[in-house]
Amino acid sequence: MLGRLGYHFKRAMRNMRQSPVLSLASIATVAVSLALLAFFAIAVLNVQQLTSTWSEEMAIVAYLDDPPDAKIVKQWLGDIREYPEIAKADYITQEQAFERFRRRLGPEADLLDGLDANVLPASIEIHLQEDLRQRETVEAVVARLRQDTRFNDLQYGQEWLEKFEAFLLLLRISGAALGSFLVFAALVIVANTIKLTLYVRQDELEAMAMVGGTPLFIKLPYLVEGALQGLFGGLVALGASFLVFRLLLMEILGQLLMITGVDTIHFLSPVWQLLLVLGGSFIGLLGSLFALRKFVRVGPA
Repeated sequence: MLGRLGYHFKRAMRNMRQSPVLSLASIATVAVSLALLAFFAIAVLNVQQLTSTWSEEMAIVAYLDDPPDAKIVKQWLGDIREYPEIAKADYITQEQAFERFRRRLGPEADLLDGLDANVLPASIEIHLQEDLRQRETVEAVVARLRQDTRFNDLQYGQEWLEKFEAFLLLLRISGAALGSFLVFAALVIVANTIKLTLYVRQDELEAMAMVGGTPLFIKLPYLVEGALQGLFGGLVALGASFLVFRLLLMEILGQLLMITGVDTIHFLSPVWQLLLVLGGSFIGLLGSLFALRKFVRVGPA
């Protein structure tokens, strides 16, 4: 069994060495297709992380134009904490708000040099119970708070979160559409590469069939060839996407998401990396199957 597999593997490698330009074209097409899909996946995964963080940290913020005395603030916090939906309520001074904003700016914090802390308002941050952070509950609490004239400037991130989730859905749909097109293009290139190889060796295939070679025995080297081309393309895509991520995407996404409080940009998880490589091999195998349909009928070994 291992001997037969070794024979088919050697035949596949020989075919690729004899047609280096066509093989490289197939590998490059698979690599470009999967690399672009990897970039979309990296963007979607990090944006999804942002929406998850916002959902967990979603708070109702009551901005205070004129910060009251500490005694009054303590009374207001006590009144708010009596709401059964409220998990906690904290008073954020102007200095605390300014320092928080500075931390979120990270390396760009020097933009705030020369500004006073009073450019930002003081506020009361109100967090709901973890199991009560649905849109309806948040809106109900906001409506009750707005009936209190002390809290006339209330903001919460539900509307922005919904818009961001809509953007995430659009990004996923765009990635799926582009990915489908690129995968189809890769399939066509791999199939045509195998077809050209079969045309060149048509006499050899007929001779093998005449001496008793079964269809599966004749097909296997070309199936292995397509799978190897896809595998190499997947590995190239993984390496290229990681290189571009470290040199370019990490910095770009970091700057875009820094202001939101997300300070860690993630590459594809090991499971996604494995799927990327195996996906390339599957594309190559499928392309070979399409090419072999017209040349060799499927039969038992």
